[in-house]
Amino acid sequence: MSTWNLPDLIDHTVLRPDATRSDVARLCQEAKECRFSVIFVPPCYVDEAVAAVAGTSILVGIPIGFPLGGHTTKAKVAEAVEAVSRGARVLDMVINVSRLKSGDREYVRQDIAEVVTATPGVEHKVILETCYLTQQEKRTACQLVMEAGADYVKTSTGFGVGGATADDVRLMKETVAGRVKVKASGGIRDWKTTLAMLEAGADRIGTSASLAIVAEWRQQVTAAS
Repeated sequence: MSTWNLPDLIDHTVLRPDATRSDVARLCQEAKECRFSVIFVPPCYVDEAVAAVAGTSILVGIPIGFPLGGHTTKAKVAEAVEAVSRGARVLDMVINVSRLKSGDREYVRQDIAEVVTATPGVEHKVILETCYLTQQEKRTACQLVMEAGADYVKTSTGFGVGGATADDVRLMKETVAGRVKVKASGGIRDWKTTLAMLEAGADRIGTSASLAIVAEWRQQVTAAS
């Protein structure tokens, strides 16, 4: 466990619908104190977040098509372009789950590709919302993400009927075979679960319980040293 510098791997997140401006400010301060490399905030707070972490290496992330993924492609592109124009450098877009389950592979691929093409130079993660997908649909989604040119496949929004599982992370890791990275998110609230995701192959962890997880991790590292 000492081989990971855990804060570097965490996307520190506050995306609750009732999150306030004060919650966002606190998140930014926590990221600076704990040295998280990425924060995620609601799109309406992108300006405040960018200003709060200015002068640091922290990247501001914004969700796109969140949380259901059923936005039109034009709407997703507009969200993405505005976020990047305001200083966001990481975009987590929700795949069009309905179109995926309808078998509309080209629609799904193009939906992702247009966002990627419209916002060059930033990191793109695509949320599969695995709790709604069959095993084959998860594989298909991973393939489409790779074809569309995104950087990561991601398990969940945290707003579906289920979150990340180690089995899904392993399946995604196996399917992408190193061509893109894997982010686990949704229901990750302690170090034990985080460790299971990392051991399954996750490259990043998305969570709002970052402080508690890092505190547990540090205790374990100290105890083992």
